[in-house]
Amino acid sequence: MENYLNNLETTIGYTFTDRQLLLQALTHKSFSNEQTEFVPHNERLEFLGDAVLELAVSDWVFNHYPDIPEGGLTRIRAEVVSERGLSQIASRLQIGAVLRLGKGEEMSGGGEKPSLLADALEALLGAIYREGGFALVRQVVEKVFRDVIEKSALLRYGSDYKTCLQERLQALYGHLPEYRLVQVDGPDHQKIFSMEVFFSGKLLGKGSGSSKKNAEQKAAAVALDHLLLRESK
Repeated sequence: MENYLNNLETTIGYTFTDRQLLLQALTHKSFSNEQTEFVPHNERLEFLGDAVLELAVSDWVFNHYPDIPEGGLTRIRAEVVSERGLSQIASRLQIGAVLRLGKGEEMSGGGEKPSLLADALEALLGAIYREGGFALVRQVVEKVFRDVIEKSALLRYGSDYKTCLQERLQALYGHLPEYRLVQVDGPDHQKIFSMEVFFSGKLLGKGSGSSKKNAEQKAAAVALDHLLLRESK
């Protein structure tokens, strides 16, 4: 058990000063209920960790994907912090091996249940927040979640929004989008270009930037967001 805890701390890049707080984050209510004396379980830490995780992931995607519109950022975050996404990360961290469960829950395979793994991971983040504050939680989230966030963003938008939109429309409909410059504002040394992207005469997205290329990328990102939303329905 101790070796697993040490490995977990090494993997997430955070060492607890209060070992009991770490154990609480990894204690399911079923374990607590079977003890003769009160043992705190992880439900309250899970509540806290859920909020902290959403903020940390929101902060990451907001700062690293300036061209993705609000709806796209929301969908990336939802995918990353879903029960499925969290349980996969928890499995990779081997949280199931250190999760303290009641006998019945353990016999029924609780250490592999996605819901329990996801809850324990959120509780772990809540415990880090309680002891170290948000800045340290953000560091852990960056270390542990970065790959899955980048994978989600890449699958949805690609690294080049304009090329990604072109490839999707070409594959689906056999036609390419059209970009139009609709407005130029600002002085010569600080111009702002506004572009619109159309497909089959319909406006798909708008974007503004310091160059035509940048504005096209932002318009394409908005168009991709609408296209992905339509495909998901």
